[in-house]
Amino acid sequence: MKKFSWRGLSIIIFILVTAFYLAPLAIPNLPGWWSKHTLKLGLDLKGGMQILLEVDTSQLSAADARGAVEQNIKIIRERIDQFGVAEPTIQKLGEKRIMVQLPGVSDFEAAENLIKQTAMLEFRVVAQPDEAKRVLDSIDANVSANLDRFPALKKLEELDKAILPESDSLNQTTVAGVFSSLIRPGEMDQEIQFDSIRLIQDLLADSLFQQMVPAGWQLALERADAASPRSDRALHVLSSAVELSGGDLARAKVEYGSSTSTDPRVANKPYVSIEMKREGARKFERVTADNVGKRLAIVLDGVVYSAPNIQERIGGGRAQITGRFTSSEVNELAIVLNTGNLIAPIKPISTSIIGATLGSDSIRSGSMAGMIGLGIVMIFMALYYKLSGLITDFALIFNVGFILAILTAFGATLTLPGIAGIVLTIGMAVDANVLVFERIREELDAGKTPRSAVDAGYKRAGITVWDANITTLIAAAVLYQFGTGPVRGFALTLTIGIIGSMFCALVFVRSIFDTFVVTGTKKTFSV
Repeated sequence: MKKFSWRGLSIIIFILVTAFYLAPLAIPNLPGWWSKHTLKLGLDLKGGMQILLEVDTSQLSAADARGAVEQNIKIIRERIDQFGVAEPTIQKLGEKRIMVQLPGVSDFEAAENLIKQTAMLEFRVVAQPDEAKRVLDSIDANVSANLDRFPALKKLEELDKAILPESDSLNQTTVAGVFSSLIRPGEMDQEIQFDSIRLIQDLLADSLFQQMVPAGWQLALERADAASPRSDRALHVLSSAVELSGGDLARAKVEYGSSTSTDPRVANKPYVSIEMKREGARKFERVTADNVGKRLAIVLDGVVYSAPNIQERIGGGRAQITGRFTSSEVNELAIVLNTGNLIAPIKPISTSIIGATLGSDSIRSGSMAGMIGLGIVMIFMALYYKLSGLITDFALIFNVGFILAILTAFGATLTLPGIAGIVLTIGMAVDANVLVFERIREELDAGKTPRSAVDAGYKRAGITVWDANITTLIAAAVLYQFGTGPVRGFALTLTIGIIGSMFCALVFVRSIFDTFVVTGTKKTFSV
């Protein structure tokens, strides 16, 4: 009975694993469970976007600030995972910065908004019309009395005076209340014309203007309509008391209203259905019971998404966020609600867009460099070591395939530095064979038979091969541990390449020699 060979089994496994994970690259229309195993490309090869963010911890205590960046990274990762970006790279830089790389993303604006959105969800009662008028009149009087402290409004007043005659009644109204000139009454709320929206947004962000708002109230603009971005927007007067917050939210999901629904807000439209936690449901029931006939605004990051009328007490802790949403917008809203609000606000420092054309050029250049390097090494080995060199070339091709297969198997991402690691591995892969072949030549020159020379060559050169490759593995491990994205990609492919090259040199090529080259009492050996 033939003795069991672990070497033969390992070679079979090596070939099968390589073939399994490389097949989707070459064979179309494979079954779904098989074709899903494809090599992922990094940002520099596939294109996409890179965003550098900075976390604002100025309003946090020292203890909270230390964990804010890590917690924000976790939330950003959850949002991106739900957004559907494959293999994002999210890492901390320094004390307060976060680097986000999104390969393959096409909707850059949506991705950036999703990442930087604080997602501070609040439920606030909307002021009744008479209350809202008193608040706005008070703001108008305070602003008019301190007009010199608001340059933009002062300039608006001077422009009105220049355009209209002194006796014009409209001009007198505008001068008497320059803030109110930006507002016109709507059916339910005050409306801001599109041309004045930017000015209102600047005022709402102004701390001095906030001091002009009567205590117990605040102003908030309605969410912009994606279908009509230049349309007017409502200005809401809200109670400053937060009735419920995002902490009371259990889950949010996207739903689509039936076309037969009698509610025009949801009929045949997407909306977000939210469900409260147990304590949140109690709060929601109390708030709706105390404010029947009023409206409850759902505010996200200071913007009113919807303000439905409370017709009766609502139990069960369920509500809807409606509006003129697109499918992508409603999905993004559900994502930020489910992942929670950022611990501290973040601001983009820089955004880089890498187009698909640049990625294709990078792939082409990297592939060309790899093929040229592989070709030169193979030609050298075949000319210098003859048949043994050709066998090494055969194993070298398997080694490159093995690297790509293992990257695919573990879901790793191939980047330009990763291609550089493969090119370096090609040169290093034959190093072990060179050491062995030179030792075999010495043994043959000493008069040994091919079989004895091969055995002695592998035995005596094996220690040197292990030493050289282990030290390189240690260096690669250090690079992977302490490096960042591109450096880690280089270290990973280098590590896989070293393991593959050692296997090919000490097991694969040796098995071919023993099986086909130095069989029987053969007297010659081409090396």
